[in-house]
Amino acid sequence: MARRSSDIIVGLDIGTTKIAAIVAEMVESGLDVIGIGTHVSRGLKKGVIVNIDSTVAAIKQAVLEAEGMSGCEISQVYVGIAGGHIKGVNSTGTVAIKDKEVRPSDVAKVLELARAIALPVDRHVVHVLPQEYRVDGQDGVREPLGMCGVRLEARVHIVTAAAAALQNIIKCCSRCDLEVVDTVLEPLASGEAVLERDEKDLGVALVDIGGGTTDIAIFTEGSVAHTSVIPLGGHQLTSDIAFGLRTPPHEAEKIKHRWGCALASMVSATETIEVASVGGRAPRVLSRQMLCRDIIQPRIEEIFSFVKAEITRLGCEDMLASGAVITGGATQLPGMAELAEEVLGIPVRLGMPKGVGGLADVVKSPAFSTGVGLVQYGASQQSLTGRTPSAPSRNSGGIFSRLRRVLSTAF
Repeated sequence: MARRSSDIIVGLDIGTTKIAAIVAEMVESGLDVIGIGTHVSRGLKKGVIVNIDSTVAAIKQAVLEAEGMSGCEISQVYVGIAGGHIKGVNSTGTVAIKDKEVRPSDVAKVLELARAIALPVDRHVVHVLPQEYRVDGQDGVREPLGMCGVRLEARVHIVTAAAAALQNIIKCCSRCDLEVVDTVLEPLASGEAVLERDEKDLGVALVDIGGGTTDIAIFTEGSVAHTSVIPLGGHQLTSDIAFGLRTPPHEAEKIKHRWGCALASMVSATETIEVASVGGRAPRVLSRQMLCRDIIQPRIEEIFSFVKAEITRLGCEDMLASGAVITGGATQLPGMAELAEEVLGIPVRLGMPKGVGGLADVVKSPAFSTGVGLVQYGASQQSLTGRTPSAPSRNSGGIFSRLRRVLSTAF
């Protein structure tokens, strides 16, 4: 049975260390992942595009791989956005209820007023996330439609980004013949994939540690209360290993994944590793425990100490009844959750993508949390708006499109 184009959603995670394209199909039971494409990312630094051509080439390769696996031509995507330029601020708005009963137009108007904050010309609003509504002073209202009253108030969290960074993302996608349906804050997308509903209700900190940044989203009472970005990630850990062991960066990355451990106490003192040297020198044999104790654990402790300081700065220490959930490619090292609990002083678990079928076993990794969350976010938005994009389709044109992209990448 042929898939309809309106049933296909594509998430594009443009990260510092990798580009990931996730293709999912909307079915009666939910979402099925039907295609995955990944490629090394070389055009970003700390979550921000610094080389257009390198980023475009990496996106093309990831999309081609996802198209080949899914058999779909990809033309529309939901794209994640992150980086130190992301800022979050809380705001409120108030309107008079026109017909003494809250209607969609009233909700739209109060949200529009809430987002009317003074912004520099180089900033762009990415999200206006409702936290709570009040009808005639009655607080705690999550869905005000149909309620009777004369005054409607909204408390929202506004996420803004640097306009130039956002334009560069759209430009890169455009050069790959991709239309950006929406840009989505990456920790918000990751939250869709890894958090349980009761965690969001009770209060939880989502900590998404990627290659260039650590993104934080605080959820309370089912909605986003605060967002923040720390410009440290797994790439700094790789740099530390390369510098500390005097080994090439690509070898440091291999060492991190194969021998890395966040808690040195979990490593035997007798274990050794072979480390390639620079300049053609002979490889050296070093202690694995030294690697973890002197290089890896201190850097990860530093990242979590920054996370704890940010939670304290936001005044959220007493709001996290569910503790914290860590996810992202850099959290795959053994001992990450245990070290996070030790530093943060709250319960911590490792978040894996959930709520999808199909190739669920392939994407069941913290590295794909953002990509899976993007397709889940896209599905929820289409359900709310009834939008049926003509995104990916199965037709003969897809073959020629893919061939054109291969040739444009090669030459």
